[in-house]
Amino acid sequence: MLLESVPNVSEGRDLAVIAAVGQAFASRAYVLDVHSDADHHRSVYTLVADEQDLVDALFAGIATAAEVIDLREHDGIHPRIGAADVVPIVPLAPAGLDRAVDVSRELGRRIGEELGLPVFLYGASGGGLRPAHFRREGPAQLQRRLDAGELSPDYGPPRLDPRAGGVILGARNLLIAFNLELRNGTLEDAQAIAAAVRESGGGLRGVQALGLLLPGSRRVQVSLNVIDVEAARLSDVVARVREVAAGRGVEVGGGELVGLLPEGAVAEASLLGLEELPDEFVLERRIDDLLGLGI
Repeated sequence: MLLESVPNVSEGRDLAVIAAVGQAFASRAYVLDVHSDADHHRSVYTLVADEQDLVDALFAGIATAAEVIDLREHDGIHPRIGAADVVPIVPLAPAGLDRAVDVSRELGRRIGEELGLPVFLYGASGGGLRPAHFRREGPAQLQRRLDAGELSPDYGPPRLDPRAGGVILGARNLLIAFNLELRNGTLEDAQAIAAAVRESGGGLRGVQALGLLLPGSRRVQVSLNVIDVEAARLSDVVARVREVAAGRGVEVGGGELVGLLPEGAVAEASLLGLEELPDEFVLERRIDDLLGLGI
């Protein structure tokens, strides 16, 4: 059974580093997409493989990231606690979630024992915790929480690696990552809109959102994760962002898809400002192409 993984790696500028990590992932998995962002200083890789190959591929990519990325020199705007920051294991159908949990635990054990990095389980592997539970206020605060006994890693040592930090790892279902630019808004506007839209602020169920200022371009962005695609349609989330923004006199600009879009959301593409959505951006179609080639 194929599983997907969407590892988020804390490097979005150095093409050689991005390629080296991607080659490591590709050693045992099929890399369907790489989305890099210099302002976020982050690359999101989309991989598919069967269970054991996925464990081996992710281990190789995480090991490479830990070797070539130094968090002490990292200045991206996206929250992070590790060189290989968040590593989700994703079943292609909800019935496979238990198998994804097993894969995450096998991988976590190997990371802790062989790489000596602390591993924090989230999602279905970690009692429903979300990455924000570990990321809040950054690596230094996470280390203080570890030292105080408020938290402990599920695998590996109770101390973040100075260069590579730690790894947030877990099984979750498919999600959609989508960014919206604000044409005339401020960072305060973006943060207020994100707070109104996300579930934790009383907004839409299954939605996470951040307001960010992109330092390279000075553009302002609302960064969205739809983590429950059954509870919240992406088009409805975008419409809500536009509604809240309009109430603040802010105009919403173009959208940016991060990674691949699940087939079930393709019909919404025209509502998102995406006039055309080639098959290469649709997860299930890319996988069908692989299977059609006998892979």
